[in-house]
Amino acid sequence: MPNKNLTNMQIHSTTKYAHISAFKAREVAREIQGLPVAAALDIVAFSPKKAAVLIGKTLKSAVANAENNANLRADTLVVKEATIGEGPTAKRFQPKARGSAGPILKRSSHIRIVLTDEIQIAKRGAKKAAAKPAAKSAKAASSKGAK
Repeated sequence: MPNKNLTNMQIHSTTKYAHISAFKAREVAREIQGLPVAAALDIVAFSPKKAAVLIGKTLKSAVANAENNANLRADTLVVKEATIGEGPTAKRFQPKARGSAGPILKRSSHIRIVLTDEIQIAKRGAKKAAAKPAAKSAKAASSKGAK
């Protein structure tokens, strides 16, 4: 049985040979990096892209790995890395006019997601509340000095 007192655990999950171009999948992967798992799952669930479905499956697999293999809770996990690597490209040909042929490149990719519990989840409301009064006092001081 794994030790529950371990810190800085990293859990990863990989989907290989996903039938989508790495260029298209990286757009969704950039959006979820550094987010808590709950927020990342929300983004993936409401994104209209095909890559979001594939990344969502990999993310859920990583969460299941964390819960079952490392005894970690999903609400303490953060997406540390979401990397998309290029897989093999299948080469096909499309018939063209006058007996010629045009190439078609069917690209694939490898999706790798790393979750960690070492990054503290920051509350967004705490930063904004502390920053607003300081900004107002700076504006008030500058306007008084200008008069």
